[in-house]
Amino acid sequence: MTKIRAVFILSLVLAAGAVTGYAYLHRSGFSALSAIAQASAAERTILYYRDPTGAPFWSATPKNDAQGRAYLPVYDEAEPKFDPPPLVMLNPKQSERKILFYRNPMGLPDTSPVPKKDSMGMDYIPVYEGDEPSGGKTIKVSLDRIQRSGVRTETVEPRVLVRSVRGVGSIAIDESRQTVVTMRSDGYVEEMFVDKTGQTVQAGQPLFRVYSQDIQQALAELIVVTGHGHATQAQDRFRIDGTMRRLRNLGVPESLIREVRERGIDTRTIDWPAPATGTVVSKRVVNGQQAKAGDELYRIVDLSQVWVIADVAEGDLADIKLGTRATVTFRAYRSQPVEGVVAFIYPDVRTETRTVRVRIEVPNPDGRLKTDMYADVVFHVNAGLLPVTGVPTSAIIDNGTLQIVLVAKSDGRFEPRPVKLGRRGDGYVEVVDGLAAGEEIVTTATFLIDAESNLQTALKTFTEKEQPK
Repeated sequence: MTKIRAVFILSLVLAAGAVTGYAYLHRSGFSALSAIAQASAAERTILYYRDPTGAPFWSATPKNDAQGRAYLPVYDEAEPKFDPPPLVMLNPKQSERKILFYRNPMGLPDTSPVPKKDSMGMDYIPVYEGDEPSGGKTIKVSLDRIQRSGVRTETVEPRVLVRSVRGVGSIAIDESRQTVVTMRSDGYVEEMFVDKTGQTVQAGQPLFRVYSQDIQQALAELIVVTGHGHATQAQDRFRIDGTMRRLRNLGVPESLIREVRERGIDTRTIDWPAPATGTVVSKRVVNGQQAKAGDELYRIVDLSQVWVIADVAEGDLADIKLGTRATVTFRAYRSQPVEGVVAFIYPDVRTETRTVRVRIEVPNPDGRLKTDMYADVVFHVNAGLLPVTGVPTSAIIDNGTLQIVLVAKSDGRFEPRPVKLGRRGDGYVEVVDGLAAGEEIVTTATFLIDAESNLQTALKTFTEKEQPK
């Protein structure tokens, strides 16, 4: 019994020691972990404190939000890192070359010995040794850029320039084919035979019936002088001739004068005949009206031929001459163009449009062409029968005061050559001075060469020569 009690007491002592050791170790381990954590936290740098809800609010010192929640610390390692931009791999050959200076990216005559940016933030372009202008008169572009830009060249050759000048116009009546019907004495219209505008009349056709006191007196005098029976005497012949001349001066038709003289019949009224064949475009008389001497009663126009008045730009006037052929297409009859010739060039220039009026005569036998009808005109202009030095219009670089072409040299070099231009035609322009046949010029991508090279610097040589001393 005593032995069992001793074993039990020993077991209790061992168990108590184990519990005490575990507690001690647990407290010691917790303290160590806490110390490690505190040391680690002490080494971290708190940059700022952020709102615990994720709202965009920050604080440089610890604080609480409106609900009493503490702001969360943001440590250094939690901030996003921004890696430096990758280095640009340069062409080994290009990296070995020496940079002479940096030029303006827009081609302006502005250089810098060090890298810089222009007013728009664009980097200046480096100019390497070997790419600089030679003597200020040529420019050089790398061969790979020439290939990528699609630069094309063409050999200058003599060619005949033929072009077409275009204009717009409208139809007008032929002023030489219009006739005004009027009376040379006062009268009264008693009956109308042509009483509508647009009617077509023939020469001699009666227009209206009129009574005129002056004409009746002259007719009665003619009957008297021819009824004496002594027409063989010189005095009677003089009176007859004077009376007939008076009737002619009053506009009496010759057929009526002859009838009165032969038959001796006095007609109270006269059927006034149409003086020409054509269309009545204006009628200013009605039945019963008093027609005064000199008043316009009808206007008759022969529309078998009309005018086309076309407006031509002032810059194209030098190529148009009398007799120049023209094709006129009327917008009402687009499939039926009419051929004509230039008959007259008006002497004035319209200041509003800077155009010159050109008159073209075209036939109108069927009367389908109406006045004021719109027309498109193409003048067949030949800029010259002899060949001239011509280049494509795309080869010209024009800054408003100077026109140049790029003459292709070897090894990607180009010479800007000032030229004087002449006439244009078929997409080409005449070069009066500055180029010779056989030279090779750039016809496409001239703008890209301008942008990729220091063209403005190369042009200084020419512009300085033009400045007055």
